[in-house]
Amino acid sequence: MTSTRTHLRVAAIGDLHVSRHSQGAFQPLFAQITNSADVLVVCGDFTDYGLPDEARILARELTTAVKIPVIAVLGNHDYEAGSHSEIRQILSDIGVTVLDGEATEIDGIGFAGVKGFAGGFGRGALGPWGEQAIKAFVQEAVSEAMKLEAALARLRSERRVALMHYAPIRGTCEGEPPEIFPYLGSSRLEEPINRYRVSAVFHGHAHRGTAEGLTAAGVPVYNVAMPLLTRVRPDRPPFLIVELPLTGEPAHPASQPPPGPFAEPVVKTA
Repeated sequence: MTSTRTHLRVAAIGDLHVSRHSQGAFQPLFAQITNSADVLVVCGDFTDYGLPDEARILARELTTAVKIPVIAVLGNHDYEAGSHSEIRQILSDIGVTVLDGEATEIDGIGFAGVKGFAGGFGRGALGPWGEQAIKAFVQEAVSEAMKLEAALARLRSERRVALMHYAPIRGTCEGEPPEIFPYLGSSRLEEPINRYRVSAVFHGHAHRGTAEGLTAAGVPVYNVAMPLLTRVRPDRPPFLIVELPLTGEPAHPASQPPPGPFAEPVVKTA
């Protein structure tokens, strides 16, 4: 039967912080997501302390309740115990597509993902000057931005979605103490997003930030950290639904940003 669907419904959430005491806690939420969306993206911090046992609990929750494709990136908490490779494997083993500079497509819409990194925004961004430790810190942010650009470049789809843990713009960090803005993200991540005319960006990490913002080129950015969504929408489930239009237009070469206006996603509350 030919599908008449005109949009891909993307459910987005981040910062689940699953602990050893979370068994059964997420199944009702995941069931709601399955009934509301065509794909789920998770923007890092699956675990609280970066422990494989925490990831196994989440894997059981996902396996039990989620019946749609899941695309994800890891967050800083998932690196805490040095077991991030094992956490990625645990999730991959149950069918989660965990991106770290890679890309994938669902129904003709491309998804590119990285963890991202810190470093600050705009004129406040840390520069690679002085001690070797500072240069190494800045290089990590540059490397994550380069990985995102490479992932976006590999996509042949007309619509592109970027997911990451750290914020690519200052706007969705507003609400956090200004002193910690440099640790919440990096504007270096914004550059490839604008260059490849991404349709929507999802991130987490800034628990007390702002839910929506725009890049300098007008790309919509959504902060989907679960603590933030719980606070700003206390009467609704803590995930966001964004509908991305499906079109039959030919894909644009990945080496060039596609012409024309950005796709206009439709944001729906859960």
